[in-house]
Amino acid sequence: MSINTTHAHINSGSNTDVGKNHSSSSTSDLPSKAVEIDYYWMAKAIRLAQKGRYTTSPNPRVGCVIVNNNNESIGQGFHVQAGTPHAEVHALREAGKSAKGATAYVTLEPCSHYGRTPPCAEALIKAQVSRVVIAMTDPNPNVSGNGIRMLQDAGIEVSSDIMSAESAALNPGFIKRMLTGKPYVRVKLGISVDGKIALQNGNSQWITGPEARRDVQHYRAQSCAVLTGSGTVKADNPSLLVRSGEAKFTDYPLEAIRQPVRIIVNSADDLSRDYTCMNDGHPTFVVSTQNSADTDNRQHLTVDAMNGKVDISKLMLQLGDMQFNEVWVEAGPGLVGALLMAGEVDELICYQAPKLLGDKGVSMVSLPTFTELNQAIELSLIESRQIGNDIKLRYLLNTLNAPQ
Repeated sequence: MSINTTHAHINSGSNTDVGKNHSSSSTSDLPSKAVEIDYYWMAKAIRLAQKGRYTTSPNPRVGCVIVNNNNESIGQGFHVQAGTPHAEVHALREAGKSAKGATAYVTLEPCSHYGRTPPCAEALIKAQVSRVVIAMTDPNPNVSGNGIRMLQDAGIEVSSDIMSAESAALNPGFIKRMLTGKPYVRVKLGISVDGKIALQNGNSQWITGPEARRDVQHYRAQSCAVLTGSGTVKADNPSLLVRSGEAKFTDYPLEAIRQPVRIIVNSADDLSRDYTCMNDGHPTFVVSTQNSADTDNRQHLTVDAMNGKVDISKLMLQLGDMQFNEVWVEAGPGLVGALLMAGEVDELICYQAPKLLGDKGVSMVSLPTFTELNQAIELSLIESRQIGNDIKLRYLLNTLNAPQ
């Protein structure tokens, strides 16, 4: 996974407050050679954190490297799964007694509270490290700044704000959920050059090539949930799971990868149980505006209505309450349009195939007719690259100006 610093953008506004150093020293105060060394080891810690891409949720992805006074790595680790040891603990175990007097590089402020595991700040203190370098402050209100203060109170030197944007890029969902109570939402669209997602008869398999579809599997795997609408379920009968035949994970055994929860928006609650995603043994939640009489074979979420449909913003708050960090959307033009109009999309990812589907093909998104250009939904292109014969286009949404 390549790091893109813009990936850390969240639609609550700038996340610069998250990276502030809470009275710890900034690496800009250090001699240039020392800064260069800090960047080198923090980059290593970030690469370690990426190894938890598919498994850490609802916890953040974190990496840690312990370095001795000879500038040698003596311990490293990354967080694997909630309820298991954090990155710092893995690194300290590997370092053993050599951690005394060493420097710890951590991509996120060490936790200071007892949760499923003891505080990592306490573990670093007990190991008697002399310095801790932190990429960014933890946005979790149970931690934010407290881990730094705990270390400083123990006489440990703390430096922060090094590669903070790259660290934030590891955890856009965790950061957004901590700050807003909502998950980070990515919308996927497989489109033709003329902006269509299907032929007039609904046929869409396959517009894009196998390389693009493989890329989608990685996004599904790192997401807590896949969101779709009942129309897509009725038309395509998709599983919305990570497909082993396409995923081809080189660094993960498929059995270790968590399958995403399926979330189906069905305002009228009229979806039968005969579809694949309703009876394949994997968790599925059906979202409607009314209590369901049929709860035998599915889980149900009831969300307030807005104009007769599920209130999208309230649904996102509910998904945040369920500790979903990242939500991946594969839906039809109606639900995609509703998400955009509600200002609930953080990223739009288009896989554009070199095909023309014609005037009567199904448009990629359903939006109201705008009469002024200032009503348009603004996008910022952050990635453009070829995948097989297709082009991947990643956009951030300017949700501050999104229509309401």
